[in-house]
Amino acid sequence: MALFLPTYFAPISQYMAIANSDEVLFEVEDNFQKQTYRNRCYIYGPNGKQLLNIPIKHTSTSAKKKTKDTLVDNSSSWQSQHLKSIQIAYRNSPFFEFYEDDLQPILTKEYKYLLDVNIDTYLFITDALQISSDYNTTEVYQDASKNDYRHLANAKQELGLNFDSYIQMFDDKFGFIKNLSTLDLLFMEGPNAVSFLEKNH
Repeated sequence: MALFLPTYFAPISQYMAIANSDEVLFEVEDNFQKQTYRNRCYIYGPNGKQLLNIPIKHTSTSAKKKTKDTLVDNSSSWQSQHLKSIQIAYRNSPFFEFYEDDLQPILTKEYKYLLDVNIDTYLFITDALQISSDYNTTEVYQDASKNDYRHLANAKQELGLNFDSYIQMFDDKFGFIKNLSTLDLLFMEGPNAVSFLEKNH
């Protein structure tokens, strides 16, 4: 059983671990933290590394809120902005058109909870990679364990990852950018993405 935090179009490092895990368990009883991939991802835009961020509703109380109770702030049109950014970045990529129709519902459906967004992105990517989408969620907060990959959700942590490069949309301008959202790998490598993840684990 491998333990992960549900994240938004998770980075490649997380799907490396998922693709090489027998069972996926999502931690949902932890406290929501800022500066993590829980509500953000990075794509390769025309100007380099580009942040896509989901706005979160902050309550007036200072009490910590659990990841599973975190609310999405839909007062801005964040989804249409994300979809437009993804289309601008990847519409000329080799495989974007193969996945665009399945991607659209996530970026048009109105969500109340961040967890639901992240589970839908997980189901989208596992389906695109054609790997098992089975998962469970925690009922109590989990202590550190052997197959604990929750640290991969920390957007600020330098992981020291060494994995092969692949061709990216704007690498002639900015070079290879590692550990972007798995969307980047998917749109560039298509069906070959899963063997990349398995090989680089």
